[in-house]
Amino acid sequence: MEQKIHIIEQGKPEVLLLQMTFAEELPTLQAEVNAIYQAAQKPFVLAAVEVGNWSHDLSPWNSPSISPREQLGDGAVDTLRALEKDVLPMLRERYGELPAILGGYSLAGLFALWAGTQTNTFAAVAACSPSLWIKGWSEYADAHPLQAKAVYLSLGDKEEKTRNPLSATVGDRVREQHDRHQFAADHCTLVWEKGGHFVTPHLRLARGFAWCINSLTK
Repeated sequence: MEQKIHIIEQGKPEVLLLQMTFAEELPTLQAEVNAIYQAAQKPFVLAAVEVGNWSHDLSPWNSPSISPREQLGDGAVDTLRALEKDVLPMLRERYGELPAILGGYSLAGLFALWAGTQTNTFAAVAACSPSLWIKGWSEYADAHPLQAKAVYLSLGDKEEKTRNPLSATVGDRVREQHDRHQFAADHCTLVWEKGGHFVTPHLRLARGFAWCINSLTK
């Protein structure tokens, strides 16, 4: 995985936030950080890690995509390995052994949930509009419980209202995911946002990160 890491500190950090991102999201990164701090009122550092191939690097297995021009790959294993072996050690050498929260939007939200079932590295997971329409997710999630202490889920209330048969399943998959975590995690919530998939994703993710911070630092 190509690692371009954008680090923004907000005070003397108490929490480490990791976000898988791509170049088009970078212009809203500072606004996202401002919104997180306004909601959480606790210092943190955000490390936004760019991925080179969004559809490959964040997907845990090969699957059809909601776009007929796209196919999901199986690069999530390598991405998670890079986070645990390269990115996190570098950040903890700089900032100390802070609790880590992994968050993401869309395919990055899927990656965050999947990573939270693979390792206990992350104390909390924020998965906003996660791409749980991926084929085989329900069966996988039933067999692989989340290892994080807290999980934040959100979805736009119009996202499942679509003619695309694959993306139309996302509402039910997110509800199922919330039901799984009600007993597996210390803190769990599902938030229904207004609108479709592309409505202020950086602010939706900011709310997820803020909730996770507050859940861990109460």
